[in-house]
Amino acid sequence: MNTVGLQSKRRRAAVLAAAVVLASGLQGCATRQDPDPLESWNRQVFAFNDTLDANVLQPVARGYNAVAPEPVRTSVRNVFNNIRDVWSTVNLFLQGRFADGSLSSMRVLVNTTLGIAGIVDWGTPMRLDRPNEDFGQTLGVWGVKPGAYIVWPVLGPSTVRDSLGIPGDLYFSAATLTHTDTDAIAASSLQVISLRAELLKASGLVDDVALDKYAFTRDAYLQRRQNLIYEGDPPEEPEPEDEAPDDAAADPDKPEPRALPAATAGSAPVSTPSAPASATPPATPPATPAASAPR
Repeated sequence: MNTVGLQSKRRRAAVLAAAVVLASGLQGCATRQDPDPLESWNRQVFAFNDTLDANVLQPVARGYNAVAPEPVRTSVRNVFNNIRDVWSTVNLFLQGRFADGSLSSMRVLVNTTLGIAGIVDWGTPMRLDRPNEDFGQTLGVWGVKPGAYIVWPVLGPSTVRDSLGIPGDLYFSAATLTHTDTDAIAASSLQVISLRAELLKASGLVDDVALDKYAFTRDAYLQRRQNLIYEGDPPEEPEPEDEAPDDAAADPDKPEPRALPAATAGSAPVSTPSAPASATPPATPPATPAASAPR
């Protein structure tokens, strides 16, 4: 790798790291009830990214699908995925998932050797599933809160926590294998076009069903990241416990129950009528003398 290319990569990494450090100051601004304190700024960046996608990325991705045959597109995608699998493997070990990390290492080894630098994906038929890990997920496993939701220009949706993993994601990419800035730009562009071509159908579905595309994308991103961190089984968020409201405070117009009048001197106590303790039996009518038999 020449000196010019190395210095250029270092400059890009330094600029991105400075932006991430600046954004980390917003870590405590977000809450569970309001994960998007920068919504006004984020919506503007989202509109810029959406315009760039509609006018540049989507047309180029459609042209790529039309020109490149399916086997070629699959091979290109496999090479990029194999490079990213290296970064996923590192994060699996950082998360303490040594068994999964070992399987991922075997997948990278098989695809890099038998698959000719990842052109052919032999790992998936061998049940060595492709991992999907990054440093943002690792920080989440370590207990770091996501912080504020952020939309970066060109890079798209993220959070303060996930932004800390962006330098690693960019380093473990096809641009790392190049030697000049021109080659790095070409490799990065091909990677973006390949990914965008793969997601054309998904973006069309979002355009059809989402009334608020920004809110839909934000909620889907946050939910997906939560599921990835907890491997599809996120904990249920505890609901705030509300104290039972006082009846009088809850309904001030409700009349209070009327108390029974107290017994006073000279007044008969209030009592419930009841049957007398002993009743005098009714008088038995005198017996009628029996008629004498006729003689």
